[in-house]
Amino acid sequence: MEKMSRVTTALGGSALTGRTMHCHLDAPANAISVCRDAAQVVVAGRSIFKIYAIEDEQFVEKLNLRVGRKPSLNLSCADVVWHQMDENLLATAATNGVVVTWNLGRPSRNKQDQLFTEHKRTVNKVCFHPTEAHVLLSGSQDGFMKCFDLRRKDSVSTFSGQSESVRDVQFSIRDYFTFASTFENGNVQLWDIRRPDRCERMFTAHNGPVFCCDWHPEDRGWLATGGRDKMVKVWDMTTHRAKEVHCVQTIASVARVKWRPECRHHLATCSMMVDHNIYVWDVRRPFVPAAMFEEHRDVTTGIAWRHPHDPSFLLSGSKDSTLCQHLFRDASQPVERANPEGLCYGLFGDLAFAAKESLVSTESGRKPYAGDRRHPIFFKRKLDPAEPFVGLASSALSVFEMEPGSGSMSWFVDTAERYALAGRPLAELCDHNAKVARELGRNQVAQTWTMLRVIYSSPGLASAASLNHSVGKGSSCGLPLMNSFNLKDMAPGLGSETRLDRSKGDTRSDTVLLDSSTTLITNEDNEETEGSDVPADYLLGDVEGEEDELYLLDPEHAHPEEPEYVLPQEAFPLRHEIVDTPPGPEHLQDKADSPHVSGSEADAASLAPVDSSFSLISVSHALYDTRLPPDFFSALVCDMLRFYAEQGDVQMAVSVLIVLGERVRKDIDEQTQEHWYTSYIDLLQRFCLWNVSNQVVKLSTSRAISCLNQASTTLHVNCSHCKRPMSSRGWVCDRCHRCASMCAVCHHVVKGLFVWCQGCSHGGHLQHIMKWLEGSSHCPAGCGHLCEYS
Repeated sequence: MEKMSRVTTALGGSALTGRTMHCHLDAPANAISVCRDAAQVVVAGRSIFKIYAIEDEQFVEKLNLRVGRKPSLNLSCADVVWHQMDENLLATAATNGVVVTWNLGRPSRNKQDQLFTEHKRTVNKVCFHPTEAHVLLSGSQDGFMKCFDLRRKDSVSTFSGQSESVRDVQFSIRDYFTFASTFENGNVQLWDIRRPDRCERMFTAHNGPVFCCDWHPEDRGWLATGGRDKMVKVWDMTTHRAKEVHCVQTIASVARVKWRPECRHHLATCSMMVDHNIYVWDVRRPFVPAAMFEEHRDVTTGIAWRHPHDPSFLLSGSKDSTLCQHLFRDASQPVERANPEGLCYGLFGDLAFAAKESLVSTESGRKPYAGDRRHPIFFKRKLDPAEPFVGLASSALSVFEMEPGSGSMSWFVDTAERYALAGRPLAELCDHNAKVARELGRNQVAQTWTMLRVIYSSPGLASAASLNHSVGKGSSCGLPLMNSFNLKDMAPGLGSETRLDRSKGDTRSDTVLLDSSTTLITNEDNEETEGSDVPADYLLGDVEGEEDELYLLDPEHAHPEEPEYVLPQEAFPLRHEIVDTPPGPEHLQDKADSPHVSGSEADAASLAPVDSSFSLISVSHALYDTRLPPDFFSALVCDMLRFYAEQGDVQMAVSVLIVLGERVRKDIDEQTQEHWYTSYIDLLQRFCLWNVSNQVVKLSTSRAISCLNQASTTLHVNCSHCKRPMSSRGWVCDRCHRCASMCAVCHHVVKGLFVWCQGCSHGGHLQHIMKWLEGSSHCPAGCGHLCEYS
């Protein structure tokens, strides 16, 4: 949408006027450039190469430089530049590796002047010398930079960056012989055009390819760079080593960066993908843009300030086939939409709250509480009139501190260091972690680990001692105990009423399994007279397909001569104990008249003799496996993980995720898992638990997390003798043909772990250096430096 604001700027007798406007192009644009008088702009792309006049109300097409019936790759432009001294001179970088110059003063339709075909691959950037009319510099995908003298037909010098690709080249505005170049490997190099053999300075500027750079028009040593790591960095090149003075964090890869005229700390950026907007940043305020232009609907490919002394007009081209002029006054101000409140927890539990001064001014008179360690707890930051943004915001900050000792996080550190997350069976992991939690006084967490062991580990892994239950005073039974109660608590005379009638003369033998060790008692023809005081046990056993039956067994009348019969062990599956309320006497009276079951029909009976009391025990075994599958508890486990995460204990949530792995991963969405992992990893890194953090990343079940420790694994090294970058082909320098990584102790090539002193740069095998420094603190290379290994 076009905005109707209009600005007139006086520039040395001439005036720039215009408004926010745009025009539609025939094809997407790759680059734009403005002529010296700011009256025309050239637009170049794969299928477009035109010059437009910038009028007050619109863009007017003046010249189409794509002439001829046959399309030529020389006209497929990746970059274009308009000479700032000669208004008739243009240069383009073609995608086929050709550098073309154009002379607009030629009378013919074809304005092409010279062709330079020395590059082997696409030329990414061309740049004219700011004061020398005949010097042109190019940077190509083949890793070479070439300097052309337009009075000759070939290049005068070639610069090798020892890298895969050159992404940008820019002549310094203040230093006549200096230019900067950026590379795919993240390096920035400074060259002197008089010395093509080696660069003057090289440093790593970004974590990834550096796509663009721009020299500051006023400060001689400031160089701005932008890269794929979504950062814009400002470097001070006047120092001995390049010093980063500002860093701006953007939301996408930075494709172009241009300093704003007459504004020392302002620069404009556009992104290579995802983000279509153009941002103007104040480098002193790196998190919120000073202005934002939102006219484009596709990726912005080129930006240029209309005049080197006018900060009001910005021109841009885009892949949406539009050419726009942006008026700075019409730009949106993101700071106006920013949240004016902020809330943050400190590492040890302190809480900071920032808000507008008007919202908290009523509380400015309150006093700090007794446990406060810093006075006062509430304070207002005093504004410095000389500080930037003094008129934009005024805020007050409240700090709420934890009482001394109450915010200790030692349990978190101990738990992270002692937890076992892998390398053992699931049951052992759960038991170990439960023990750790119990020792740290976290009983709920310990109980949770125990329950997870019960749910997910196989029952065969449990020890028999933990699953046998006591029956009576001195015996245990391998069968699950269902009901148990004492006959002392029953009504008197119950024994005579429930006496079994054994007068039919049939003989039977009852085999009783006392424990897991095949200890048997055989009882045959046990009879009891009414009123007998001989102790006996009443056993109530479940029989397959029939009712329960009450047996009166007298252990003193057992006949040892009878052969022992042992039931198969698998007939008695282990089950958990269920203790029911003892039934009343009426239940026993009903059972007293039940028919007898012969010994061959009964499956098992359990005998527990008691010295002075009767015990009535109901024993039952399962005819099938009643263990619930782990999937039955999946919803419950997921609710448990969310509970711990909502309570702030992401350590427990992440640890369970890692231990259970695929058992629970499918039931929790990927975004939630990633959020838990990032929160836990952030806490571990705050407490400097780097090894634990790396282990969590390595064992994570989230794909987005498991790749965190796989980034930035490339180390670029230089030869210790000639200082040239080392190739990836071995330990021998390509230039001086000497081994770069020699051990200072054994004088052999180091092919494994290499350790070096940051003071003198000498080093060698890790074990050799450690052994050397045990007896001497001087460098083994003999340089005299006092080395230290920690």
